Amino acid sequence: MKSFCIKSNNNYIIDYLLKEFSKIDLETVYLSSHTFKIYDNVIIHYTGNELDTFYKYICDILTKCIIFFYERKLVKNFIEYNYFYFNDIEKQSILDNCTDVFNEDNTYNEKYDAIFSSLHTYLLEHKSLVLSGFINFRLSKYRDILDYNTDITVSNFLIEREYHEFIDILHLYVSSKESLIDTVHLVYTSKDSILLDANHDLIPIDDELLKAKYLSDISFSSNDYCLNTLLNLLPEKLYIHLINGYEDEFITTLKLIFDSRVSICTDCDICHVYRLTNLNLSTDNL
Repeated sequence: MKSFCIKSNNNYIIDYLLKEFSKIDLETVYLSSHTFKIYDNVIIHYTGNELDTFYKYICDILTKCIIFFYERKLVKNFIEYNYFYFNDIEKQSILDNCTDVFNEDNTYNEKYDAIFSSLHTYLLEHKSLVLSGFINFRLSKYRDILDYNTDITVSNFLIEREYHEFIDILHLYVSSKESLIDTVHLVYTSKDSILLDANHDLIPIDDELLKAKYLSDISFSSNDYCLNTLLNLLPEKLYIHLINGYEDEFITTLKLIFDSRVSICTDCDICHVYRLTNLNLSTDNL
């Protein structure tokens, strides 16, 4: 007979384990629960011969228990200790973002495997486990995974924050300056773009980045020149003709900067001409 005892002083965890262990699809599995001075104990006995399957059931249940009951608190403590300089709202946002990242398939499988492997090794050599102690002292690989992905999430949070600060600056700039042109048509694909005036004549793209109105460390690749020109012209109305039919990050950014001045179009004469002729929008070919 194989017996194993899990110790915890959290009633919710005890109830969870009793419920999940009762679902194990093996004959001759017996459960008991006892309360001692410090811990509540869940004891599981198995008298059959499928030991490997029995251990897999135990490890799977305990792995999911650790992820469900302990992970968010572990990540929160890591954020509090290493990123104390963020305010409470920022910390909460980072924590929520971490939760999303840790639920992605690849990350979830990585952390699941790390916990499961450690539990399986432990169960082969021991007959009892203090759950909180095991997490604190036996799951270094799992904690490293959490720490690494939390660091990545914080980096992405900072990039996102800088992006929105950049957008706010440009939006304020656009709102505070007088327009130099009434209407501009942006004919756009994911690779190239051209600007046309109200008469559909070509507007030269300003490629003098030294005079750019946007922050130098923010880049939209080949669209930098287009953005710079628009920020110099500050059109009252910006019509964006999506030749490919979908909005990418650059178009989203233009909408945030120019706000109500922007109108999106996918089905007008301009759209039809550039879509049907399949023209390269590069100004070198015009």
